[in-house]
Amino acid sequence: MAQAPATPKRKRAALLAAAAISPAWADRLSPAPSERAALALRAASGPRRPAQQVIFLVPLVGPQHVGDWGAVVERLTATLESFRRQDGAWQAVICCQQRPPLPDDPRIHWLPFDDPAPGNDKWRKLAMLCDHLADMDTGPAYVMSFDADDLLRDGTVAQMLAGDAPGWLVETGYVMDHATGTVALAGPRSLAMPLRKPFWKLCGSCAAIHHDPALPQSARFLREMTAHEHRMFPYLARLAGAPLRPLAQPSVLYVLNHGENFGARRGRIGFKTRFVQRFALESSDWARVSTAFPSP
Repeated sequence: MAQAPATPKRKRAALLAAAAISPAWADRLSPAPSERAALALRAASGPRRPAQQVIFLVPLVGPQHVGDWGAVVERLTATLESFRRQDGAWQAVICCQQRPPLPDDPRIHWLPFDDPAPGNDKWRKLAMLCDHLADMDTGPAYVMSFDADDLLRDGTVAQMLAGDAPGWLVETGYVMDHATGTVALAGPRSLAMPLRKPFWKLCGSCAAIHHDPALPQSARFLREMTAHEHRMFPYLARLAGAPLRPLAQPSVLYVLNHGENFGARRGRIGFKTRFVQRFALESSDWARVSTAFPSP
């Protein structure tokens, strides 16, 4: 199972315009599986039930694909610690071939992955995690795919649960170059920073989608959405009639160049390193907020 290709921007605009009139009209434009799932959810959705918790879906690279499994486990431990520091209800499910050492916490679960197919298995793990939602006692929840080396800011779960939104988007967030310790703030472009990028274009831990287990179309949409790169998430949520609301503060820390990044294994980390160099924060600015995250 390979990553699903992105839809060209012109076709996205046409599908959004047609869906605003009727999902049936948009269905005539040969939508991709993810877009068809979004349109089905749009057609099926009724009044939104308030989310009761946040569910984190964590695809973890298997030990056979990395050079230092101990370092991978160490970063996962920091990620889980960022969840455990949250106020409000949450659960996390880690999908991997081998069970890593996990905290003794009933909110943290391991989902065994035994698909022997060769190649990158991240997308198959995400599909399995989405399918696993049917076996969980979640009630209405926000579901967020989360990489096993990113960190969630203190208070983010409580902020999500306090707001009645179709979903949440990390528009601003921090990007750290672990090799240098430099940290940049990703966010929307402005006149002063026309080349800056929003966080959701840089990191996959960027969107929490409202999921109602009473709607079969909901889990199907999550499965198809997470088959894409994260840059498609806001568009697909809009197509589903559930536009994402930006979180009020920089809510995720993305750490680069620690040796086992997924992007590095794909040879796609260089431009992000340059981004950190270009938009680096003053060390004093980072020091003021760094305590809101576990040590990376």
